Amino acid sequence: MVRKRLLLLLKPFDVYPSHESIALSSNCSKMLKVLRYLDDRRLVHKNAISFCQNILKQKAVDWKAVFRNDLSHSIHGVDLVISVGGDGTLLQASHFMDDSIPVLGVNSDPTRQEEVEEFGEEFDATRSTGYICAATTNNFERLLDDILENRSEPSEVSRMAISVNSKLISTFALNDILVAHPCPATVSRLSFRIRNNGTSSSLINCRSSGLRVSTAAGSTAAMLSAGGFTMPILSKELQYMVRDPISPGGSVHSMHGLVKSEETMDITWFCREGKIYIDGSHVVHSIQRGEAIELSSGAPTLKVYLPSHLLSKCV
Repeated sequence: MVRKRLLLLLKPFDVYPSHESIALSSNCSKMLKVLRYLDDRRLVHKNAISFCQNILKQKAVDWKAVFRNDLSHSIHGVDLVISVGGDGTLLQASHFMDDSIPVLGVNSDPTRQEEVEEFGEEFDATRSTGYICAATTNNFERLLDDILENRSEPSEVSRMAISVNSKLISTFALNDILVAHPCPATVSRLSFRIRNNGTSSSLINCRSSGLRVSTAAGSTAAMLSAGGFTMPILSKELQYMVRDPISPGGSVHSMHGLVKSEETMDITWFCREGKIYIDGSHVVHSIQRGEAIELSSGAPTLKVYLPSHLLSKCV
């Protein structure tokens, strides 16, 4: 039997602030609690990496570990990607993956409810959400064995294709995009319409703080926080919302809606400069006045081993 090849993609440690980067005031008891909390988060993540590596050493597989910041080209030549961190690490992995390799997300630092309750009056003690991460250290070996022994199949999660002036951007969005002026205090001016097989909706002209469009996987992130709704994880529709519309030219209802799987959203940008932020702030594409943006769910899907509770909602 051919040995499977695995890539272990790791969240780096520099995302946790060091003691030297935080200035302590004369009354530093609260800050010391924060530092101890951050140190514990770093240790939990480090231990999770060691745990996963030790499990892999026991399996008949070939594997290597790479920090996500060291990724510089598309992932190929492996049978499975295991991302260890949270949703952000899985998102970054997805930008280097096509639809041929599945990914298993390991939430290395799950939120501890007792910490949230204990420190809630002092600071935000929320850890990693890991919405699309099926594994933690508690069930990693069982899920890995199911995958290696072909007892588990990945789900195909929709991604968003983005074109500017008919040229496809190489990065597909797994979560969402934000089209906005690079300065958050500046008004974004744009128009959009939904197109379907030669027909199109009325043109919506808006001044706002930008336009957010999410996939189903991203509907529980910023979209939900802004007042959107959660979509079934395997939905191929896109959800859009105009952020803080100013004197909307159309109905308020037209500022929030769905782009169906067979439809395309056409956007025209009217500010001198703008940005398309893809899955957060790390992947950014610059746009200029008059440029046309096209969005659809026609991108290659991503094969993901999803948490069972998300799949149960799709039944």
